[in-house]
Amino acid sequence: MREVELEIAGLRVVGVGDPESAAMVVVLLHGFAMKPADLSPFAHSLRLPAWFLFPEGPLEGGGARAWWHIDEVAREAAIARGPRDFAEQHPPDLPAARARLEALVGELTPRVAGRPFYLGGFSQGAMLSFDAVLRSSFELAGLLLFSGSRIAWDEQEPLLARARLRGRPALVAHGRTDADLAFAAGVALRDAATAAGADVTWLPFEQGHEIPLVVWRTLRKMLSERA
Repeated sequence: MREVELEIAGLRVVGVGDPESAAMVVVLLHGFAMKPADLSPFAHSLRLPAWFLFPEGPLEGGGARAWWHIDEVAREAAIARGPRDFAEQHPPDLPAARARLEALVGELTPRVAGRPFYLGGFSQGAMLSFDAVLRSSFELAGLLLFSGSRIAWDEQEPLLARARLRGRPALVAHGRTDADLAFAAGVALRDAATAAGADVTWLPFEQGHEIPLVVWRTLRKMLSERA
């Protein structure tokens, strides 16, 4: 599959696939201290008739990129105390990150041209995706949340009833031995997506804070059935 670098709404984006002939568009956001190249190889392996887009977070973080700032010393100390749930956190950079994602989706919309549009991400990218979907008018075909958590839950919870997720498929996956984000945080994110009306496929796995092969295989099956 063809891989190119693009700029969309001021963000560097790695695109995989043919944007003209693709049957669907899939946007996946990386996590903290990651970059698009950490995820883009999997798009080649999936061999789907899709245009995959992997935006790069606008901030430096952990030697790579991030969607919002995380104090690395505080992060390591928090992880040492045990797996976390971000539900009560309100990152100051979150609204700006959400605005960048909304701008990207807005610029993409004419190119989607009525094709199924899937949005999601890993870790910080999953959190941002779910937050943006609750607060925006995105027209999604489905939601993909890998090793994530709720965030700013006191603001998110009242938005569930009007989220545009009713009947939409959502793949929510989380590792039982995740040492970064608690497995319980993934369960709570699953429940939040369900409460928002999504048709959730819940995929717990035995590994840690990662996207193992079983998740990619499940994603491939989900998208293949809707291509």
